[in-house]
Amino acid sequence: MPDAPVLSSESAAARRVALPEEAFGARFAEALVHQSVRAEQAARRRGTASTKNRAAVSGGGAKPWRQKGTGRARAGSSRSPIWTGGGVAFGPQPRSYTFKVNRKEQRAALRSALSLHASRGSIAILDAAAFSAPKTRQASELIEDWELATGTLPVLVVVVAEESAAALSFRNLARVSVLVADSVGVTDLLGAAAVLISEVALEQLSARAGAPRGRRGIRPPTGERVGS
Repeated sequence: MPDAPVLSSESAAARRVALPEEAFGARFAEALVHQSVRAEQAARRRGTASTKNRAAVSGGGAKPWRQKGTGRARAGSSRSPIWTGGGVAFGPQPRSYTFKVNRKEQRAALRSALSLHASRGSIAILDAAAFSAPKTRQASELIEDWELATGTLPVLVVVVAEESAAALSFRNLARVSVLVADSVGVTDLLGAAAVLISEVALEQLSARAGAPRGRRGIRPPTGERVGS
């Protein structure tokens, strides 16, 4: 069963906490992780790029010159895309880049990211109760005592909304990002070399990852039929 050290200001890594096997002992599903990262990054795109076509550009109502007899190429509008000041042909328009990823696939990708940190030993439990008030120096010393700050930056600190003192202590540190458990995605976990998570946030994140459910009619690995 995977476990992680508990970091506190009194004694770093004094005890270890067992991590849920359902969320931290899964096989790494590369295809699902790639799909989830693409979906999260696409959802962050604003999609506000906009251009005007020839119908939206003002002016150009009159024909610039008569059709024949001038020796020049015929032209029907001065707002044609080939004219200076004309509209843009096939330019970007406001759109949404989001695409759907099934909930089961999202949970499997989240389990893969959590299990990757558990297998690497790059996850630790934060004693958020030790931060009664925001103390950046205490947070900096805590990470340095972890002995992973040099080789495992950046660090992702995961807390809950009630642990505001701990969040304020870590948010000003260089290459340290702080997120609440509800907003942590697969991209955030893979972008961090180490994860520091409070015990309450660990429960919420484990519940979000969930346990994979078996299908009916599928034989178990032992070869015995279900219900035998």
